[in-house]
Amino acid sequence: MRQLAILIAALLLSVTTTIFGRQPQSPGPANPSPAYIIRAGRLIDPENGSAATDQTIVVQNGRITAIGRNPAVPPQAETIDLSQLSVLPGLVDAHTHLAMSMKRGVDNSLLLTYIQQPTALRAIQAVSNGIQMLSAGFTVVRDMGNNGLYADTALRVAIEQGWVPGPTVVNAGIIIGGLGGQFALTPEMGSQHNLVYPEYLEADTPDEIVKAVHQNILYGAKLIKVCVDCKPYAYSLEDLELFVKEASNAGVKVAGHVQTEEGARRAIAAGFWSLEHDIAMTDEIHKLMAKQGVWRVGTEEPFTSYTGSQAAFDRTVASIKNAYANGVKMAFSTDIASYVPGMTRGERAIDFLKSWKTAGIPDKEILKIMTSNGYKVASIDGERGPLRVGFPADLIAVKGNPLDDVDALRTVVFVLKDGLVFKRDGVMTPEKFFHSGPVSSTH
Repeated sequence: MRQLAILIAALLLSVTTTIFGRQPQSPGPANPSPAYIIRAGRLIDPENGSAATDQTIVVQNGRITAIGRNPAVPPQAETIDLSQLSVLPGLVDAHTHLAMSMKRGVDNSLLLTYIQQPTALRAIQAVSNGIQMLSAGFTVVRDMGNNGLYADTALRVAIEQGWVPGPTVVNAGIIIGGLGGQFALTPEMGSQHNLVYPEYLEADTPDEIVKAVHQNILYGAKLIKVCVDCKPYAYSLEDLELFVKEASNAGVKVAGHVQTEEGARRAIAAGFWSLEHDIAMTDEIHKLMAKQGVWRVGTEEPFTSYTGSQAAFDRTVASIKNAYANGVKMAFSTDIASYVPGMTRGERAIDFLKSWKTAGIPDKEILKIMTSNGYKVASIDGERGPLRVGFPADLIAVKGNPLDDVDALRTVVFVLKDGLVFKRDGVMTPEKFFHSGPVSSTH
């Protein structure tokens, strides 16, 4: 019996280390990828705001092997005719919460969601939301916490393994904050029942900050998210510098949820990679961000029939205009964490175009912000995202030209992810993505 117990313990440790331990990232789904010859009527480069006509993209083993007018093509490759469409890299939502779907008017409360929905259920919900995002053309997301006990890591691993289709996930693990996180709790719930964890990791001392960063990285976080000033006892500059130091030691960036100007100033001074939400982003803060090269992930919610207000939207639009005028590096982001009847998660995300268009940002710039800038803020631009030879074959196709009318992105008719066709002629075809093989060396 003792030998059996030791064997079981060893197996459990092996599985835990394989799933959550920090090992080399899997290149993509485990399924064998067919070879494709993709005929693009218009091939768009969002980085340069340019388009080339009559281009052919060759895809083999999940990666782009050639791009041009008449490249050499592999024998027996399938031809995909997108000659009447614009082909471009996939879109990026730089701030979302796939394992949250609060229902407005019913359980529109993070705390209630956390209490009523176990992490396992939320992970399944995240799979559904990820599929909906991919269908809308979002091939990359930064998932920024509020996912229970690492449902975001579970989703990322499942996609990388090829078990389910979904966007490339760059996940933050559990949000780190001071005592209470973002919750307002009674002493009984907070101190006696520890209701804050695992929605938030409480870290109030240097030792706790170091341990919280290490825990997230151990359990699969690809960046660290900090609640800089969610409580009156905001983190000091020294605290924030410690976050950056510990994360940098593991090659991980730090994003800051900021609510006050002083919190934003401290995060900028500490070397944070990105600031999340536009609440505290004044002209002065934008100038500091531009000078230091800090990314603005503003989660700019539009005013619609189902969310927002005119006053809030006016502030959002004015903030976008100010950031753009100051030359701040900007990414497209949504902070979506709730369900709207009759809309998919992807449809909700693309509706944030309204904010950028109302701000008067040129269509070419919006497209760049939604693609090239997204790969950069997600820190994957050197390995995935742009349509380059050797990169994973992630691309979408739309009618019209989004360089001239970015609303063309509202109707994505074709999606290729990791060299597999996920959507064709406007219809999802995900069966090739499902794979039941064992866990490999991922994390």
